Amino acid sequence: MALWIEWIRCVALLRPACARKATFMWMSLALAGLCIRSELAGVTSFVRALWLDPATYRRLLHVLHTPALHLDRLTQLWIRLALELFRPVTLDGRLVFLADGIKVSKEGKRMPAVKKLHQESGNNNKPEFIFGHSFQAVSLLAKGLLGQPFAVPLSSRIHEGLIFSNRDKRTLLDKLVVLFLGIVEVSGTPAILVADAYYASRKIILPLLGEGHHLITRARINTTAWEPASKPEKRGRGRPRIYGEKFHLRDLFRQKSRFLSAPSPVYGEQGIEISYRCVDLLWRPVGQLVRFVLVDHPQRGRIILMCSDLTIEPLQVLEFYGYRFKIEVGFKQALRTLGAYAYHFWMSDMTPITRRRSGNQHLHMKSEEYRNQVRRKMDAYHRYVQLACVAQGLQQHLAVNFRAEVWDHFKSWMRTMKPELPPSEAVVSQALRDSLPDFLLDAPQDHELAKFILQRIAFDRCPAMQLAG
Repeated sequence: MALWIEWIRCVALLRPACARKATFMWMSLALAGLCIRSELAGVTSFVRALWLDPATYRRLLHVLHTPALHLDRLTQLWIRLALELFRPVTLDGRLVFLADGIKVSKEGKRMPAVKKLHQESGNNNKPEFIFGHSFQAVSLLAKGLLGQPFAVPLSSRIHEGLIFSNRDKRTLLDKLVVLFLGIVEVSGTPAILVADAYYASRKIILPLLGEGHHLITRARINTTAWEPASKPEKRGRGRPRIYGEKFHLRDLFRQKSRFLSAPSPVYGEQGIEISYRCVDLLWRPVGQLVRFVLVDHPQRGRIILMCSDLTIEPLQVLEFYGYRFKIEVGFKQALRTLGAYAYHFWMSDMTPITRRRSGNQHLHMKSEEYRNQVRRKMDAYHRYVQLACVAQGLQQHLAVNFRAEVWDHFKSWMRTMKPELPPSEAVVSQALRDSLPDFLLDAPQDHELAKFILQRIAFDRCPAMQLAG
């Protein structure tokens, strides 16, 4: 029961995102379904997981489409709550955020923003091309009580597939900057963004520098940079030179004598010696000095890292870039445990998607009513995914800060159980699922959420409640 009491305390802080109390109760019901369901089948799985009457399906569907659940307000409240629940990792007093993209396959021919997408992956289980939604997500890097790092999902949005105006020239990089700066504005502190090589661009670095933030990323292997030009003793005619000698960074690996050796600072690596070299050079896309860290790893090979802050130590750049993989782990849990992207909302009046029209959907020639229907459906997708981010964050909070209680309520068995460590999201989900009947029966009669659920339960589908009765 302690798990559900803490869960409800956290969810209650999201109440201002709802225009009405009824909206908040149905939102809480959807969050509970995301946290405890064992199957990933959209809204119908909420009904089965909570043993609800089938008539509640329409109401749950409605709460994901209604503007009474304010998406932006919900995102802001969740960011503030996450900063309170977790211990954020900081670097020189700045919060560290992780960013990446994820592509989710969708088969619906009447789903806005679905397009043909290319997947670059060495995994044979991933097809090269899929039809689906292209998301970009930002997570907060945090550490548990035992020092283990993990990524807390903050927000995820569809940034590809729809073009409302031909004048909109924004790219995926531009949209990620808007998403990230909106999150940092809520936190109110300087930040460092860690991302992969796709985001090593002036479109990311310059807006971040303009707001006092920095980027740590991986540079492409063919990156070139310049030394600052030396100042002449006597200035001649014309503009002074800015760029001096040009370097192909991969050629610097040949200068073995200039590399230093140190123990690997990457999370989880022990007894591994790496070679590294740090150079501050002018990078022409941004027109200023950038710190490049060349790393020769005995097992992982060579990598070139880039950091827009010249005060960060080279080994710290490598250490924090190593944390980038934590957002990938978060995606895996979101996909396989929570079903964060398992929505199936169709738009009946939409022009069907065909293979001939598999790219972006241009809406500037459509009627305003049609465009509004598309916006409504996109908001429903984003509400579903944002609630899933909240649900995953709540599971992480219970796993880290209520570890003993989670293992006590986990009425199952695993071969790799380690009660001295924080459990996974799947274990927390099982613990919440097993303890829900006890909470509903033992909660005070005036408890609003317990009363709300009991009034909508189909008792013939809930064996635990039948035995208790």
